[in-house]
Amino acid sequence: MEIIEIKHLTKDYGDNRGIFDINLSIHKGEMVGFVGTNGSGKTTTIRNIMGFLKPTSGHVYVKGLESWEQASEIAKSIGYVPGEIAFPDLPSGTVFLKSQAEFLKMKDMDYANELIEKLQLDPRANLKRMSKGMKQKTALVAALMNNADIIILDEPTTGLDPLMRIAFLDIIKEEHKKGKTIFMSSHMFEEMEETCDRVALISDGRIIDIADMKEIRNRGVREFKIEFKNQRDYQNFLNEEFEIVRIQEKFNQITISVKNADVNKVFKHLKDYDVKFISEVKYTLEKHFKEIMMKNLEVSSTDDGKKEDK
Repeated sequence: MEIIEIKHLTKDYGDNRGIFDINLSIHKGEMVGFVGTNGSGKTTTIRNIMGFLKPTSGHVYVKGLESWEQASEIAKSIGYVPGEIAFPDLPSGTVFLKSQAEFLKMKDMDYANELIEKLQLDPRANLKRMSKGMKQKTALVAALMNNADIIILDEPTTGLDPLMRIAFLDIIKEEHKKGKTIFMSSHMFEEMEETCDRVALISDGRIIDIADMKEIRNRGVREFKIEFKNQRDYQNFLNEEFEIVRIQEKFNQITISVKNADVNKVFKHLKDYDVKFISEVKYTLEKHFKEIMMKNLEVSSTDDGKKEDK
């Protein structure tokens, strides 16, 4: 069941700024990441999902409701952390969270208190005088405490120290296990890798790839970096029948790509060599997207060259 549907969404600010022909569907219980550099269009996309912006063209549907036309209805089932937090003029985080609870008609604050403890938040502090990290924690508690079906997070770990980032990721993993539908933007690949089912890459306002994390984690090939103790063995190994990805002659290092079924062959061959070390080069989400970006640049350069020839 598709909980969030983004169909041909465009928000054009002019001068090639905005988002263009975005298509993305998020299923019930799925956690989808949204990664890209600052200014790539992540926040604009999220604001369209929330119904804060009117699209230039295209539509967004949340639980079948059109976001722009039915924003207030949609908001009832979403826990949302904005990229830029602006609190109302209230004396403390405690007062703010209580006002949110009243607005949401919450009678039980047990989960809110649990989140406060996990995030080591002191909500008694003055809202305006809170540090960036404290404001972020308060916004996270406000977004999650109502046990909403859908959670939308725009750069949720901004301002959090490393320990609190880990605490937050543990919380969001638990939310995912409960069957929540989660859409989270970030510029940190590690966060996406650790938590998401799929991750969409946006660049210059356009989605250029959607990675399935199962495929990233369970690739059919693996890469190994091998360093030899002497130049002779390094040169001899170059003649072996393995796919070479990279060579670093200065260090007598060779990186090879091997099918999973052929990994044992590598170690059998290496028995005849004087090896200093061998280590697996993990294939990461960041590496995957860098490869996609490089391919896009190559295609773009080729297309530009063809235009110039004409």
